[in-house]
Amino acid sequence: MPNTNAAIRALRKSERRKVSNLRQKREFLDVIKDYKKTIEGENTASATGKLSNVFKKLDKAVKANLIKKGKADRLKSRLSKRLTGANAPKVTPEG
Repeated sequence: MPNTNAAIRALRKSERRKVSNLRQKREFLDVIKDYKKTIEGENTASATGKLSNVFKKLDKAVKANLIKKGKADRLKSRLSKRLTGANAPKVTPEG
């Protein structure tokens, strides 16, 4: 338990920030999950719109120091590849 008034205030502030950070992290994880479901459902038209929303959430998470910039860039790259992979024509092996 904090002993000084400043430490008590700092603890309250830390708890408020924790709640906010967890909420923001949950939001961008949910957006990513929704995007992945859309890609698997072969609905690339709505996936393109959702991809920009994913980018927006990731950029805001970087700005709030929830994740590092490199991680956000890596996620953006991988999620973009999923979209282009979903748009590629299906090739069946000839046998």
